[in-house]
Amino acid sequence: MQFEKSSLQYLKDLKKNNNRDWFADTKPTFKIAQDNAKELYASIRESLEKHDEIDKFKLFRIYRDVRFSKDKTPYQPHFAGSFSRLGKHLRGGYYLRIRPGESFLAGGFWQPEKDDILRIRKEIEQDASEIREILDDKNYVKYFGGKFEGDELKTAPRGFDKTHPDVDLLRKKGFIAVRNFTDKEVLDPNFINELDKSYKALRPFFNLFSDILTTNLNGESLID
Repeated sequence: MQFEKSSLQYLKDLKKNNNRDWFADTKPTFKIAQDNAKELYASIRESLEKHDEIDKFKLFRIYRDVRFSKDKTPYQPHFAGSFSRLGKHLRGGYYLRIRPGESFLAGGFWQPEKDDILRIRKEIEQDASEIREILDDKNYVKYFGGKFEGDELKTAPRGFDKTHPDVDLLRKKGFIAVRNFTDKEVLDPNFINELDKSYKALRPFFNLFSDILTTNLNGESLID
């Protein structure tokens, strides 16, 4: 299963003609591209379920919410989907966006809720060595550059030492791993395999953060 050149071309054309009349006139072409995307994401899920437990998949709608945006174009010129892991013990999620010239996969913890981000920061404050080991892992470095992406504070969060040796991690608002893909890579028959190798490389990261978020600082389970 692979993403077709015609599907990518449709997204390029949509970006140039992002209006309702053009979209209506090309609706059959959109449906073909959308079906191709659905098949691709189904194959990705099938691969994921060979080594992880997936609860649900969401394919994001192509229609944009323009109510509070200066950009009033009505459509997203991309396909995007996310996979949620199963159960309270398995934290983290997988994401893939296919957009001409701007495709990427991501995984991790985007905008964690207040209690979760505090728990992660407390772990970092106490001992960030295991997180540093994840960032230094050869596969994580290979696919994700040995870093976390995402927004961060300008200084240490309230209640944390600004001079802490791991203040760069304490400042993070989320913990996301990102791998970018060229259009050529997206269209390659081996694309799904590359995605799967990347997602597998996230597992030590997910395993550690799942453990952090389901235990207290004494290592005692928070899950009934």
